[in-house]
Amino acid sequence: MISIIIPVLNEEAALPAFLQQIKALEGDFELLICDGGSTDKTVEVARGYDLANINLVETPRGRACQMNAGARAASGDILLFLHADTYIGADALTSIESAMREDAVAGGRFKVKLDNPAAPYRMIGALINVRDGIFGGFTGDQAIFVRKSVFEKMGGFKEIELCEDIDLAVRLKDAGKVIRLPLYVITAARRWEKKGLARTILLMWLIRLLFYARVSPKKLAAIYADVR
Repeated sequence: MISIIIPVLNEEAALPAFLQQIKALEGDFELLICDGGSTDKTVEVARGYDLANINLVETPRGRACQMNAGARAASGDILLFLHADTYIGADALTSIESAMREDAVAGGRFKVKLDNPAAPYRMIGALINVRDGIFGGFTGDQAIFVRKSVFEKMGGFKEIELCEDIDLAVRLKDAGKVIRLPLYVITAARRWEKKGLARTILLMWLIRLLFYARVSPKKLAAIYADVR
């Protein structure tokens, strides 16, 4: 079984559409919504949704902390970490299960598209996939999946202020074979739309380069907060 883990914080607007797509998924799964102390109606939306295999996990704020809490509560032997604004195809879970039948595979991710159909956003999605194909530094927007046993052996996500997804991707390579499925997930372009294309691209590359240069995640989070 696959445990889908979604960290949320004040996502009442995004959650209904996200939960609607979950209903269409094929395969055996459970959904764990990990709330980090929302002050809007996120918790009410999650509790009121008509889905038998949905669980609410209330946890301290922090994406890594929330996802680790979800992993601890998970019953599945495969963990899939999704963002509230990321959409996967109905056959995504069965594709993961098929790929994970190879014992050497520790985990992986998907290719990504942005939900804005305009040419600049299509180009951004394409460049993200090219970068990932060359360097393998994938992020949470690409729907990371991992064997629960491997995740636990790795110690889960490092509970750092930023770049916990990139850090996991780096460590996952040492745990076994890491794959990229030839399927796309669609993630919201709201970051780029809100902050501007060039500014967001430069900021994301800066954060990534500084992380690899071992600048502390706390400082990176401060830079991110200041720029945004």
